[in-house]
Amino acid sequence: MLSKEPRERGRPGLRRLLYEYKEGDTVVIDICSNFISTAPHRRYQGRAGIVVGKRGRAYLIKVREGDSEKLIITTKDHIKPLTTRASA
Repeated sequence: MLSKEPRERGRPGLRRLLYEYKEGDTVVIDICSNFISTAPHRRYQGRAGIVVGKRGRAYLIKVREGDSEKLIITTKDHIKPLTTRASA
């Protein structure tokens, strides 16, 4: 999970880093193994959450964990916007 294929190594693209998230946006946690110090725990890999706020360069993301809600603090490197497929 925290390793990359040879062609995926290096920094993520600018599109991912320049995206601005607003409060209420739904995001998916996708851990980037280049930045382990700001990464959330690996149990949250692939989970969807809602952006609640911003703390410096990091974002506060609310994620459901069973019956409780957890607050994840992570940077843009580890989140991407949730896209849904339109039914045809």
